[in-house]
Amino acid sequence: MYERREALALVADEAARARAGTGRLVLLRGATGTGRTALLEAATEHAEAHGMRVLRVRCSTGGSATGAPLAVVEQLLSPLHELSTSPPPGSSAEATGALDESLPAAARLWRSLSAYAAEGPVLVAVDDVHLADEDSRCWLIEAARRVDRLPLLLVVTERSQYDVDPPSAGLVHTLSPSLVRTHTLAPLSRDAAAELVRSAVGDDVPEKWVTDYVRAGAGNPLLLRALLEDLNATSAAPAALPETCAALYPGAYPAAVSWWLDCAGAATAEAARVLAALDELPGGADVDVFAETADALGADPARVRGWLTAMPRLGMLRFGDDGLPRYAHPLLRDAVLTGWCAADRQAAHGAAAEAMLRRGVPTATVAQLLLRSGTMGEVWATEVLLDAAGGAVNDDRTDDAVVLLRQALDEPMSDGRRAEVLTELGSLEFAAVRSSTGIPRLTEAMRLPGLPQYRVQAAVALGTALARRGETRAAVTLLRDLDGQLTDHPDLLRTVQTASALLSDHDQMIREEMYRRLHETAQHSPQALGPAGHALLVRYEATAGLISADAAMKRVRTLLSEPAGPLAEPFLLGTAAAVAQWADELDEAERLTDRGLTGQRPTLLHPMHEALLNVRADIAAARGDYGQLLSDPESWRRDGVGSGAGTGDGPGFGGFGFRFGLEWAAGGGDGKAKAESGISTGSGAGTGTGTGTSNGNGNGPTNVEAHVLLALVETGRVDEAWQLADAFDLREAHDSWELNRFLYARGVVRAASGDPAGALGDFLECGRRQSARDVLSPVVTPWRAAAAQCQLTLGHHQEALALAEEELRLARVWNTPRLVGRSLRILGTATGGRHGLDLTDEAVRILRAAAVETELIPALIARGRQLTAAGERTRARKSLREAAERAELLGAVRLRTAADESLREGGARSTTTTLTASERRIAELAVEGRTNTEIAELLHVARRTVETHLTSAYRKLGIRRRGELTAALGRVPGADSPSNRP
Repeated sequence: MYERREALALVADEAARARAGTGRLVLLRGATGTGRTALLEAATEHAEAHGMRVLRVRCSTGGSATGAPLAVVEQLLSPLHELSTSPPPGSSAEATGALDESLPAAARLWRSLSAYAAEGPVLVAVDDVHLADEDSRCWLIEAARRVDRLPLLLVVTERSQYDVDPPSAGLVHTLSPSLVRTHTLAPLSRDAAAELVRSAVGDDVPEKWVTDYVRAGAGNPLLLRALLEDLNATSAAPAALPETCAALYPGAYPAAVSWWLDCAGAATAEAARVLAALDELPGGADVDVFAETADALGADPARVRGWLTAMPRLGMLRFGDDGLPRYAHPLLRDAVLTGWCAADRQAAHGAAAEAMLRRGVPTATVAQLLLRSGTMGEVWATEVLLDAAGGAVNDDRTDDAVVLLRQALDEPMSDGRRAEVLTELGSLEFAAVRSSTGIPRLTEAMRLPGLPQYRVQAAVALGTALARRGETRAAVTLLRDLDGQLTDHPDLLRTVQTASALLSDHDQMIREEMYRRLHETAQHSPQALGPAGHALLVRYEATAGLISADAAMKRVRTLLSEPAGPLAEPFLLGTAAAVAQWADELDEAERLTDRGLTGQRPTLLHPMHEALLNVRADIAAARGDYGQLLSDPESWRRDGVGSGAGTGDGPGFGGFGFRFGLEWAAGGGDGKAKAESGISTGSGAGTGTGTGTSNGNGNGPTNVEAHVLLALVETGRVDEAWQLADAFDLREAHDSWELNRFLYARGVVRAASGDPAGALGDFLECGRRQSARDVLSPVVTPWRAAAAQCQLTLGHHQEALALAEEELRLARVWNTPRLVGRSLRILGTATGGRHGLDLTDEAVRILRAAAVETELIPALIARGRQLTAAGERTRARKSLREAAERAELLGAVRLRTAADESLREGGARSTTTTLTASERRIAELAVEGRTNTEIAELLHVARRTVETHLTSAYRKLGIRRRGELTAALGRVPGADSPSNRP
């Protein structure tokens, strides 16, 4: 009897008074499960031990429902039945009235009890009097007024708990306080509950376990003992609480919680379960939302708020730091939800969701509630789920968006709306979570009746998915089959034709066929193409070396000024952005990219969505922003390879922004089996080996890998570049422009590794494939320039010269400083002598005037080397030092190293050993003993940035290891300037 001594003492005192001839009523009140019955049993045992006779009865709803008057009193006094048929010894019938059938039943029963008490002290124990029939309650109240002169003690227990439904009047509300002694049983204190737990499980259990047991038991002896019973039955040794009641056996605890709810009444049980459902949500249970929900379900909001106030005092609830009510323990909350029937749950969740919407709760939170409630069958629920799915996509929570969209499909919506949702869901499942259900959903979306634009939207997404799987002809055929259905919708027809042309970039033969049709349409029915189709022709002419950058931009800007439908606009913007980036109009390309991405729904599979991301990546590459391209090295080292569609032979790096890595997603073996690439051909071509990897759709490497390879080489991380380059078996890759770009990038890795023959093979193979697609201009991939450099290294000067001259010819057609300057540099190097130096000087002038830093630095290095060869060492050093300084600022480690090597080869010292502010700061932290990871966290930079700065510092200081930093730092001046400080 934990913490019940005061109550026992009270009963003992009153029992003593009764034995002395002065009876009284003792009322023991308490909430369900607080031990009223156990206390009453203890009281009767005490009374019997002190010579009192005991009459007892336990009231129940079943007993009072019989309709018999005085049913409880009759049951209580049934042992005295003999008194009702014959007078007690020494008594007369007149004295007891027991045989007087003319008396009312209540009077006869009272006289029987009085006569029984006259023989000796009696304790009458009535348990759960609140369940007694009304006549019996009245009889007990009247008895309480008469026992003060009898050796008769009435001990009654009564449930006293705040419920949502207003309770009936208590037993003693009409009695004088002098006739009643009342004691209210409080929940167990934390110390008493912990003592009870330890008595059951031992003293060696962790304190956290004890705290969890106590909270789940809510200080309620009934719940706590039931919980301990389940835990002891489940395991011979004490264990931590499970997360759900499903793990409890034999289930005494959830049964006890269910009993507690039943005793509280239907309204309280409903409120408790609604609160539990809200408590499950990330934001918790808002009091106003809870009250409104209860009101919608028919409960009095004021009583609900009162219940919230009362329950923490009983230990069932607690208010968190945010002021919101929560169950004392998650297991208690789960037990409250156990057994909640689906219909009631759905009704409560629906009412709560509507209340949350009225209160302005974010739809993401409301949707979490709807996900737990099953199908609501309401249009508003559909919109909530779809809105939350859109928010999840914007927050990069793709898995959450998929779950929300799947739930939304079970709600009512029109065929057109369903087609939209199916398209979005299928796109996400295919592109983001790699689910096989993506394509069937997109197919279903196409077949639904509704507006044609929904069918076109689904068809473009489905075609994009098929093309990524290497089924380009199926994708183009799918879109072509729509032509006959769109004769009355010319804008949609133009969109489908544009999408077909873009998707055909994944296959050389289909691409040739599609662009022939585009040219024929442009000649005979130019209005049938629309701005987006004409922009594609501009792009084609740019890659084929048939148009200048100025002419292309003039035509593109004109096309941008023409009206375009919402479905066609992404194609126009993406194509225009690609052309602008090639034309070195980087700011304009960036604006077009941002505009295009802002206007697109990122949930949809769309070739131009990735094309715009490609342009964004190419802009970073053109500016030499290697930090952006390699901003999350852990993602591309380990995670699944991303897939990208891009714009065909366009700006670049499909799938940029998706994570990718080196693991072999295709499975089989240990994922490390080497495979000959079988791709590189041509003179001196090497064969690459790889661990094999997959981009999720089996398309082989994407442009994002190509871009990362180039960025790794430029930042001096050739070993990591080889790790990535070796990760692909190119024999399994589909024939696409992405493969061509990867071949070029792998050639750069080989050249940087001192394998000019292998690099030449990759460059020439890239060129062969590009030329077969009519992609001749170096605006896409400067493979001729790279191949010429390899030919020079191998001593093949005539071959190098031919390649360089052709590169310059095509570069002058496009005529941007980047292309012309690069081509002049290569041709100058291949030509040699004074004429070659003049060509390189011209390259430097053009690139410096245009501020094309990524090409100016190698041009300065080339000029420095030529000047050194010509004996003009002073000019050579100036050029090389300028190159080294610019490379340092750009973070181009490879070019910085090349400049330093050229300086040393020319007899000059390396460039200044002065550390930048960032290098010195990082070096000083390293001297203090901090790890690279700790330095990165302290300075809020990437760990790779720390490694790059330390590598640069080692080179400048002429050291090779961390332990030499302390001495070396004392020999060099500080940072270059205050403006360089981090």
